[in-house]
Amino acid sequence: MATFNLGTVGTNPVVRNNFTLNTSDPTDVFQFRIDGTKNINLAVTDISTGDDAELFLFRDNGNGIFDSNDQLVNFSTRSSNKDESINERENAGTYFAQVRRFAPGSSGTVSYDFAVSATTPNSTSGFSNLLPKEFELGNLSADVTRSGSVGDFDTTDTYQFSLGLFEGVNITLNRLLADADIRLIQDFNNNRIVDAGEEIARSTRGGTASDVISNINQSGDYFLQVQQFSGNTGYSLTFDHFTTPFA
Repeated sequence: MATFNLGTVGTNPVVRNNFTLNTSDPTDVFQFRIDGTKNINLAVTDISTGDDAELFLFRDNGNGIFDSNDQLVNFSTRSSNKDESINERENAGTYFAQVRRFAPGSSGTVSYDFAVSATTPNSTSGFSNLLPKEFELGNLSADVTRSGSVGDFDTTDTYQFSLGLFEGVNITLNRLLADADIRLIQDFNNNRIVDAGEEIARSTRGGTASDVISNINQSGDYFLQVQQFSGNTGYSLTFDHFTTPFA
């Protein structure tokens, strides 16, 4: 088992690409620290085709060493080579992100990319800046509605979709019990990080008011994030598809 110390993590994502796991070394551990109450954002992406990796988050018990006494606080175990992600609000301290090769789903060496950031809760800058494909909607050719929830133990939900020529969408987040927001992103350089100039629109209305992003009518691939602002809430997310005379 290899352990990599990433130091104190903040808003700027720390990225480690092209890591590998195999039968003799099936686990990597990334140690990091946050210096206050933060939204910890973790993503394992670009898992090799035909393989599977899983992601676990532990809080250090105080000795600075990853061991069996550390507290498991969250995990992501999606099937096959789907992206793994954790978005968790936690207090200052040392944490370990463990990436495991899932043997029944992997034939040999598993390759993957890893990213971590720590953003500020209860703020308009608190959106996660990582782009795992948590919910893949494909090309929108009709209206789509999804329900979910965000809160301290899952601060962000990320939806991936695309629009073809002569297609557009209006997006509405409603049925809220606490404050949540949305923003729309195009990952132009495909690095799965939200870089400057890649945010297309956002809606950050206060309280339980519905959030709306309207008249998105350019063809391409998009990510839509639902982000907790405060409290824990379920939600309904509607993609209202329409056709346009141009794209």
